[in-house]
Amino acid sequence: MSEVLDYNSRLSDPASRKFETFSYLPAMDAANIRKQVAYLVSKGWNPAIEHIEPQYLMDSYWYMWKLPMFGETDVEKVLAEAEACHKANPDNHVRLIGYNNFNQSQGASMVIYRGKTV
Repeated sequence: MSEVLDYNSRLSDPASRKFETFSYLPAMDAANIRKQVAYLVSKGWNPAIEHIEPQYLMDSYWYMWKLPMFGETDVEKVLAEAEACHKANPDNHVRLIGYNNFNQSQGASMVIYRGKTV
């Protein structure tokens, strides 16, 4: 069995903070983000975009960018909204969420743009 490694993440160091499972992997490029969006819509999940200032990352509330994209199946439209959110809020973290209607929960959530760290 492999050794479990500690990651050096501290509240005092905003650059070291982790967000979710994908944070432990190398940053996703545009092609990988596209694959994640395609996966969300292929599952029938409703995409949504949220953002937050890095200094408030530890709060549980993120700002919703427009309403969730109920029934959206066009990957390009979802990517365009994520890019629009990032351009309107360039210093904020932006995350993509896939809402699962059947379970009435989030099927997936991942940060796709990192804002500036303090």
